[in-house]
Amino acid sequence: MTLYPIETGNFKLDGGAMFGVVPKTIWQKTNPADEKNMIDIAARSLLIEDGNRLILIDTGLGHKQSDKFFGYYYLWGDFSLDASLAKYGFHKDDITDVFMTHLHFDHCGGSIQWNKDRTGYEPAFKNARFWTNQAHWEWATKPNAREKASFLKENLLPMQESGQLNFIDTPKSDDRGHTYINESELGFGILFVDGHTDKQMLPHFTYQGKKLVFMADLIPTAGHIPLPYVIGYDTRPLLTLAEKEVFLNKAVAEEYLLFFEHDAHHEICTLQHTDKGVRLHEIYTFNELFN
Repeated sequence: MTLYPIETGNFKLDGGAMFGVVPKTIWQKTNPADEKNMIDIAARSLLIEDGNRLILIDTGLGHKQSDKFFGYYYLWGDFSLDASLAKYGFHKDDITDVFMTHLHFDHCGGSIQWNKDRTGYEPAFKNARFWTNQAHWEWATKPNAREKASFLKENLLPMQESGQLNFIDTPKSDDRGHTYINESELGFGILFVDGHTDKQMLPHFTYQGKKLVFMADLIPTAGHIPLPYVIGYDTRPLLTLAEKEVFLNKAVAEEYLLFFEHDAHHEICTLQHTDKGVRLHEIYTFNELFN
């Protein structure tokens, strides 16, 4: 197995929305805001080359939305999904599987693109199977009012219409309500969490002797490690608190490396116990650890 970090593009989000009840005077120390209160956000994916499979975890925002839509998110930087894949000698047509941690537009928008004459939509990965889970698919395609703006039908329905949609099995919860798959049909473990959105999936890898976890939106940036730092978009913030507490303690005990999807300036970190709880220990780039 070989892993590659894939930068699909950067954008900005409102800092207050990203930190919920935490005051700006505190969160801006780790995630400084601009004059519009916007903070830097990445859309960092992960590519897994494993035998004859090439699996992409999440696909970023994509390019099919209107200029008005993207105007809300202040796109910045030079990264793109196509260029990042090409950096390692790959093309979207080489992808065999697209695994989506959840179906909010900034995680799956790049999965679907305009067709050639812009009369409709088609999968951007024509040879891939798209993976979510049944419970989250139902949640996303029949959205609640809070998340409706994040679940866009043009990102979702073409996966099903193309026949490329597949569902990961969901295991039963343990006695604390947390669901793990030790190893999925894609060759990596998955943690299911429900605080941000129903049945979000966090991939777990053992890679070069280290345990790496793709954090998605449970802990979107290094600034979100402390327990109360829960993003305002979460549908069940108190559940996120409980899920984070279990995860953070497990991460310290088992020496996890946290791979950040949304931290524009930090790729990976380790954690440590302190008198204030679990906190950031060290920051690394992917290449520092694995090349």
